[in-house]
Amino acid sequence: MKKAREIALHAYYYGTLPMRMRYRRRLEAAGQAPLCVLFYHRVADSHPNGWTIGNREFQRQMRWLKQNADVVSLPEIQTRMRRGRNDRLAVAVTFDDGYAENCEQAIPFLIEHEIPMTYFVALDFVVHARPFPHDLERGIPLPVNTPDQLRQMAASGIEIGAHTRTHCDVGAIADAATMVDEIVTATEELGRLVDRPIRYFAFPYGQTNNLSAAAVHLAGEQGLRGVCSAYGAYNFPGADPFHIQRFHADPEFIRLKNWVTIDRRKVGFGRGYTFPETDVRVVDIAAATIC
Repeated sequence: MKKAREIALHAYYYGTLPMRMRYRRRLEAAGQAPLCVLFYHRVADSHPNGWTIGNREFQRQMRWLKQNADVVSLPEIQTRMRRGRNDRLAVAVTFDDGYAENCEQAIPFLIEHEIPMTYFVALDFVVHARPFPHDLERGIPLPVNTPDQLRQMAASGIEIGAHTRTHCDVGAIADAATMVDEIVTATEELGRLVDRPIRYFAFPYGQTNNLSAAAVHLAGEQGLRGVCSAYGAYNFPGADPFHIQRFHADPEFIRLKNWVTIDRRKVGFGRGYTFPETDVRVVDIAAATIC
């Protein structure tokens, strides 16, 4: 079944490539080229799973991106959104969670090739050297980043971002104090850990039901520059730069190429998105923050 899907994706990609290239040229000529933000989790050659990509394939993707788009930082993505114009397809690279194996080859490769990135970390797993529950469920307790690794990354110019304290489903939080701890307190502690200001927050899981209007308000009130979702959508010039929409950089290269070369079926998805309200009210958050 997987092989059949891959064959179908190849057929779709190459069959529509001339059309999508014409579409890209029109968007670029109008200054409305999409701004793509990718997210990865783990780059490693052992224990493959749905959130892991091999080192050779990762490097292949990075080289292809540099040849086919402007590879830029997350702040630059926001700058182009804010000014309402983008003349060339742009891509930013992000990571979620904080897997130690990323430091073996992927991070050095990105630094060597001057590819900017933002690295989102779930704090407690780093502080307590604790594997993620989804890895424990599989019986494979994969190692997480150490504080020293994060500090070294930050010192090398990599942007460290917040990903809650416990990798929780923020959309399910019904208690204001818990939300403040996961977003505000954990972010402040992460900043002290790496001795750098934390400017961005990424929602764990990042699907539409994992997001929260109250959490976005709280992030803005605490001075964060942006929040990231992960439900698979493009960013466009003129859109709200505080909300950065991302899509999974799939281990299947053809899926990544399909996204980055602009799949017109997906262009409208996420435009005008409104964060869902939850049981946690802004006034409750304000009280919890004061306390």
